[in-house]
Amino acid sequence: MSIGYDYFTVTWIILVAMLLFSMFRVLREYERGVIFLLGRFYSVKGPGLIVVVPIIQNMVKVDLRTVVMDVPTQDVISRDNVSVKVNAVIYFRVLDPERAIIQVENYFEATSQLSQTTLRSVLGQYELDDMLANRDQLNAAIQKILDQQTDAWGIKVANVEIKHVDLDESMIRAIAQQAEAERTRRAKVIHAQGEYEAAEQLLEAAKKLSEQPQAIQLRYLQTLTTIAGDKSSTIVFPLPIDILSKLSDAMEAHTPRE
Repeated sequence: MSIGYDYFTVTWIILVAMLLFSMFRVLREYERGVIFLLGRFYSVKGPGLIVVVPIIQNMVKVDLRTVVMDVPTQDVISRDNVSVKVNAVIYFRVLDPERAIIQVENYFEATSQLSQTTLRSVLGQYELDDMLANRDQLNAAIQKILDQQTDAWGIKVANVEIKHVDLDESMIRAIAQQAEAERTRRAKVIHAQGEYEAAEQLLEAAKKLSEQPQAIQLRYLQTLTTIAGDKSSTIVFPLPIDILSKLSDAMEAHTPRE
């Protein structure tokens, strides 16, 4: 009888010790414990050593560190009716553990689903060129909407980054053709601008030479020097009309009249 009594006593002592030991919890610096007393919210405790009374109290642990969440690839139709596949990454953290546990069943899953729908909704308002060129503007727009909607859950969305915008092969070829056409257009514009500036310079040079006839003669002699320096067996010797007219007048002056 004493043996059975001792065994019963030892069992109770062990159970009480385990119960007392389970009362003490240690939470890290980035962890908080949401305490419920008989099913009702009681307090938020942590970090460090806390006491949770068994049976009448229970604790839900919440991590306050920033969570990096990948948004699965979404099919998006842009404003100019182009189908693209877009994925992104979201950085968020829990600011209010009480609301994160009470206001939503699973804050991580809720934030993920909200991110997917918001990504499709926001990007659908922009054209393809904006998706490819204005990433910062799109990131800010998505982050603002998510932060506003998750505020009721005690969550802060710190940043949103669009990682990839994937296009169909046909659309990639069309964009390449468009870029090539744009480069051709710019080249033609630059060439035309150069021709225009060269024509202006030639016109200005012609005006300067017309003011000084001696300059024309010097230019003429310089041209002859350039021609004589070329490796050619035939030299075309240009003769200005004004020189021919002067020679004709001189010959007429010395020709005896009948």
